[in-house]
Amino acid sequence: MKEYLVVYSRTSSSWGAHVPDLPGCVAVGDTLDEVRGLISEALAMHLEAMRDAGEPIPEPSSSAGMVKAG
Repeated sequence: MKEYLVVYSRTSSSWGAHVPDLPGCVAVGDTLDEVRGLISEALAMHLEAMRDAGEPIPEPSSSAGMVKAG
């Protein structure tokens, strides 16, 4: 089973999530817990649609890190 990096972002009114290795695989929710569930569902549907279309499934290649500012 492949594991893809998910980036979570908070705005003033919601949470967002996207998968950098799968453009268009996104989700938005009211809470972090909600968006975590939604992006999991979105990832499964995104990969299924790619398989159904005969598209190659990209290998996970993104990574994340933290950098201290100032």
